[in-house]
Order: sequence, then C-alpha cells, then structure tokens
Amino acid sequence: MSIYNLISFVGLFVLMLIAWALSANRKILNLRCIGFGLLFQLALGILIFWAPGSTKVFLWLNNLVVDIIAAATAGQKFLFGPLAFPSGEVTPEGYPSIGFILAFQGLPLIIFFAALMGLLYYIGIMPLIIRGFAWLFTRLMRISGAESLCAASNIFVGIESTTAVRPYLARMTRSELCTILTAGMATVASSTMGLYVTFLKDEFPTIAGHLISASILSAPAAIIMSKILVPEEDHPVTLGRSAEFHYEKESNAIESIISGAMAGVKLVVGVCALLIAFLGLLALIDLALGWIGSLCGYVTPQQGTSLLGTAMGYILTPFALLMGIPPEDAFTAGRLLGLRLIATEIPAYQQLAQAIADGTLVHPRSSVIIAYGLCGFTHVASLAIFVGGISALIPQRRQNLAQVAGRALLAATLACLMTGAIAGTFYHLGTTPLQTGTP
Repeated sequence: MSIYNLISFVGLFVLMLIAWALSANRKILNLRCIGFGLLFQLALGILIFWAPGSTKVFLWLNNLVVDIIAAATAGQKFLFGPLAFPSGEVTPEGYPSIGFILAFQGLPLIIFFAALMGLLYYIGIMPLIIRGFAWLFTRLMRISGAESLCAASNIFVGIESTTAVRPYLARMTRSELCTILTAGMATVASSTMGLYVTFLKDEFPTIAGHLISASILSAPAAIIMSKILVPEEDHPVTLGRSAEFHYEKESNAIESIISGAMAGVKLVVGVCALLIAFLGLLALIDLALGWIGSLCGYVTPQQGTSLLGTAMGYILTPFALLMGIPPEDAFTAGRLLGLRLIATEIPAYQQLAQAIADGTLVHPRSSVIIAYGLCGFTHVASLAIFVGGISALIPQRRQNLAQVAGRALLAATLACLMTGAIAGTFYHLGTTPLQTGTP
C-alpha cells in the first residue's frame, strides 16, 4: 500500500468530519448509519479492486455495457448517417466520419438506455434489484424504508426514482427529504452512464465497470453525508421497515419501451438546454473576468484558458488531494470537479477523456479516482431539477425542500468525493485489469 492509498483512507474520515462541522445539529450522530455505510463501501471496494473473482464479474459487466452501446448505435447510425459514426469509421456506403459530435453520437444513447430501463422495469428485473439494495440499507444503516428505496432506485435511474416512494413523500421528515435529494444528485442514471462510457472508452477501456461500481458506492455515501449534515430529529413513518415499491406498470413490453424512449427524449432535451445555457453563461462569466483582469493588468496565460475554471481548480485542489490524487494532478482534478459543479458532469467527463489522451494526468491512479469522483449529478442545475420535480409531487412541502436544498448539494458533493476516496484507498497499479484501465 502506497502513501497515496493511506491519504485516501484518511480522507474518508476528514470528509465526514467536514460534514459534521457543518451539520445542522452536531449533537445528533447516527453512528450505526455511518459505521455500516462505511463498512459497506469498504467491502465493495475490496471486492472491486482486490478480489480476483469479483474483478472478472466487473470486467464482464464492463464488456457487456460496451457491447450494448455498440448495438445501441444502430438506430442513430440509420437516422443520422455519417454524423453518427465515431472518428475513423466509415459508413457502409463509403462515407467517412467527420468526427465526434455529441448531439448525434452521445445524446441518442440516453434515449436507448431509457427505453432499455423501461423494459427491465416491466419484466421485473430492476424492481427486484432495487428492493435488494433497499433492504440492505434499511436493515444495516437503520434508516427509513422509504429513503432506502429511493436511494437504491437512484443507483439506476434519476429524478423518476422519487415516484417509487410517492405515497410516502408528503409525510417525510426534513432529514428524509434531504436524503432523497442527496441520493439523487450523488448518483447517475443508467441512461446517462452510457454517454460517459462513450467519452472515455477509447482512453479508458474499462470505464464502464468503474462507473457501475461508482454509482453503487455513491448511494451509501449519500446516505452517510446526508444524515451527518441533516440528522434525523423526528420519527419517520417507515423507520426500520421496508417501504412498498410504487410504480405504474405499463400494459405490455412494447408500451414500456415506448414510455422509456419518450422519457429519454425529454431527458435529452433537458440536457441540451442545460449545456447550452450553462456553458454559454460560463463563457460570459469568463469574458467578464477577463475584462476585469485586463483592467487590473492581468493577462490570460494562454488562449482558451478559463479564468473561472482556474479559480475552481485552486478552490477544489485540497479536496482532490483528500481523495488521494498525487499533487502533480491535483489541480487538474480540482478543475474538473469545479466544472462538474457549475456546468454538469458531461463536459467534465469530456475534458477528463482529453486529459488522459494528451497526457495531462501524470499518474494512472488519478484518472481512476477522478472518474469515481465525477460520477454524480452533483451540480447546481441538478439541484433545481430535483427540487422542482419533487415540489411538483408535494407542493405543500416546497418550503421544507428549499430549506434542505443547499445542504443536500453539499452532502452530494462530499459523497462523490467519498466515493473517489474509496477508489483511491484500494487502487494498486498492476494487480488487475480493472484497476489499470487496460483491456
């Protein structure tokens, strides 16, 4: 074990200490929730990084996801022709690809995976898996069945996970509301995970296996950080017992695929709107900062340098170090974490792929840890989406949601950093293909 592994392990406790220092009530501490949640993460980390048999399972999952993505491109290639073919490929008609275009090669995957998830829900596979994770969280961490079920659902889906506990939402405590917001932002949906794999699969061939494990790890991390920042002061209705899984099942498989695909279309439109709005606003902020800097005699070091990105890099570098990223790569990691926070994880993963390709990241462990740390909808836009979506279901609790929203974003950010620290704790170069990022 290297010094960086030890730093990552210590970083787990430092991150929890930061959450405790900012807690709404430092006198209440659910040690069972924290202890079993941490043990769950450590056990999963051992399985992912150190157990040879489990590594083969994750490699199989990685290859399965890559194969599914390859099959999923058939529809977009038929629809968009050369625009849908990756760089270097040629269409059957002999037309060469013009390079990577997010709108034609990445975003259509969201529609496919949304349709696939709809089918898996209909045939009963996803509800069974989600109930299993929810049972573990409820029994081991001693939290309510409703928030356990919602956290487990978020491993696989996004904002729609709240519909699984819709009958319980109106009676949830402030701590429960914070937990479901945190779990939603600290994890990623399967529909968008395929998009991140598309960005990184060439430079990081085993990224799919890592992202699957990262999403699972982030669920207990979200519960831990949420319960530290907003501890339970009331008595939840479903405390210590399982909640009933609620969802509207389609009449047949075809309808489930159609419903999933339509939901995917809405998600793609939302992603496009967010990227256009936030990346444009960030460019405007950079323009303003550059103008102010020029008045103060500051000259941008090189063309294309983002002043806001540079500032975020400096602010979040200490947290990158806490995850166990070597100092040489800490600023790059901090900049990517800042980009995810203010402009969504999509451009952050794109820039991570570029950083790996051009050698900006010096140490192999850095790309693995950053991939884990970025795996979450932990950004300002996501907070608005989740608060707005849940408020529409329970308008009478809008004020309570607004009160815990800021803490939920902080908890989700710390949870993603915790997931990165878990990866850093068990990463050891050269022992298994899953860790090194090679086939």
